[in-house]
Amino acid sequence: MAAAVRDGARIPDEHLLSLKFVFGSSAVQALDLVDRQSITLISSPSGRRVYQVLGSSGKTYTCLASCHYCSCPAFAFSVLWKSDSLLCKHLLAVYLSQVTSTCQQLSVSDKQLTDILLTEKTHEA
Repeated sequence: MAAAVRDGARIPDEHLLSLKFVFGSSAVQALDLVDRQSITLISSPSGRRVYQVLGSSGKTYTCLASCHYCSCPAFAFSVLWKSDSLLCKHLLAVYLSQVTSTCQQLSVSDKQLTDILLTEKTHEA
């Protein structure tokens, strides 16, 4: 899909159908998040990278693409616990935004990134 998107700015219909077949309704929801530019890549000088996705509910979720993780309840329940899904819509949106080069970029210090991750963990508790 990356090559097809690089050649043109649009994801070909056959790829969209494949996404819908594999990921079901999560594909449409993930594409909506990408269209709304809800994904931000946060990077620090040490090379650490996390993604934050503003969900449709208005809550921000942290995704770690390097280890296939999202902080949303759907990921914990449907992906990890029940194994009903391969990805949640937020993580799929991160991967799609990588392919389409549509994520926002934010550079922060290592301390700021640590604070972001700790704040996320505090809100989960």
